Amino acid sequence: MKPEQAYAFLREHSLETAHLGSALALLYWDQRTMIPREAHPHRAEQTARLTSLVHRRRTDPARGEALAALDGAALVRDPLAVEAVNVREWRRAFDRDTRIPERLAVELARTCAEAETAWESARPANDWEGFRPHLERVLALRREQAECLGYEVEPYDALLEEYEPGERAADIEPVFAALRERIVALLDRLRGSSAWRAPLPGATHAGSEGSPIARRFPVPAQRAFSRRVIEYLGFSFASGRLDESAHPFSTSIGPRDARITTRYDERHFNAAFFGSVHETGHSLYELGLAPEHWGTPVGEAVSLGIHESQSRLWENMVARSRGFWSFFHADAQLAFEALRDVDLDEMHFAVNEVQPSLIRVEADEVTYNLHIMLRFELELALLRGDLTVADLPGAWNERMRAYLDVEPATHADGVLQDVHWSAGLVGYFPTYALGNVYAAQLFAAAARDLAPGEPDGLEGLFARGEFQALLDWLRDKVHRHGMRHLPRDLVREATGTERSADFLADYLDAKFGALYGA
Repeated sequence: MKPEQAYAFLREHSLETAHLGSALALLYWDQRTMIPREAHPHRAEQTARLTSLVHRRRTDPARGEALAALDGAALVRDPLAVEAVNVREWRRAFDRDTRIPERLAVELARTCAEAETAWESARPANDWEGFRPHLERVLALRREQAECLGYEVEPYDALLEEYEPGERAADIEPVFAALRERIVALLDRLRGSSAWRAPLPGATHAGSEGSPIARRFPVPAQRAFSRRVIEYLGFSFASGRLDESAHPFSTSIGPRDARITTRYDERHFNAAFFGSVHETGHSLYELGLAPEHWGTPVGEAVSLGIHESQSRLWENMVARSRGFWSFFHADAQLAFEALRDVDLDEMHFAVNEVQPSLIRVEADEVTYNLHIMLRFELELALLRGDLTVADLPGAWNERMRAYLDVEPATHADGVLQDVHWSAGLVGYFPTYALGNVYAAQLFAAAARDLAPGEPDGLEGLFARGEFQALLDWLRDKVHRHGMRHLPRDLVREATGTERSADFLADYLDAKFGALYGA
């Protein structure tokens, strides 16, 4: 097979497999949003059988033969050329996929589909013991998968590579340690401020008693306001949907089909609104990928850490900024009677209030990363064999006390709160904190490039309702590159500096020091 023929074969093969993956994504979206309750067993079987087909295609020996025909070929000599990037990533994926037996791939898909359904019932029922066998099975299969994939240091690295290529636990631990030290020091300063308000016992989210965001916010008004804002930020409802699910998520079905979900709480403004903006950030990334390269690595997101950088940047650095609320404050007052007596400064403080709380997805910016570090450490312990699933709730509560000085009264607000482990996403959690690190670094570079003469930086643009310039910058610096660079290299190319948690720590110090007068 000539190199040109080999490349054409691999590209067509990749596109066909991507369309099967697209069907799986649609089945997943439906299962989390619209599916009738009695249809779950059949959906698990559908998912398993389609996963089997995808796995067979991804491990097809013909792919290996085509990749071998491209070794040393002229069309892959420029490492950043489209063809070279695609071949590099096809080879990396093929090497991983062929190490996983079809039996294991199918069993994982079926087990995770069943476990997610079990989690959706177990969490509202606070039924840890009913869910525990499902998690034990998922973890056993993921350990088996790690052994099949192979690793140099520890099993966790084999799973982490799936979500954040090029990273290892040993790379992440010192980054998190340095960030934890800065966050704890900042928290100590904020607690000493006269603006600090202690959280209510058992608080699931930031926002103290009497906070304007803890009033009544009717769901229809929340839905309408969220739709207006995310459309203003660049999300097109001609290419996407906003629906409801037990756990907010974003998924891409195809080049112009991005689905996001949120969950509403009439007693708390932040949950649905910032959840919607967060998932919008994910979808803006997917919609910014080159559509002509869909189904190939150059048209795919490079990692979950970079993906998370987009969602956290829009959620926190844009939608929690004073400039943002300067522009949207009047609209919010029109939408919600509960905010009619809340001025701009009160609103800005309320949506940023720092209070250690129980639920990760509703945590404030300062404490959020502590939630991630807790999960990262528990995952490492589980994979290393230092912790059993039976002992997981106790270990969870112990770390919540140590890191956040709060303790869940129920498993629903503790070890059962996240869907990730039921979905088999072990090794996924550190990408959230890496996403915050990347987001701060990207945001600082965007401010440097887009608002050099603005006294308030990008906030000056936001206060005028100008968000397109930031989206265009991200599409040029991040989105359009797909998997051309490894995550760390992509951030370096976009910002001109090596990855550093100092950008995030400095951003948090400056923002919350000013808010709290600390």
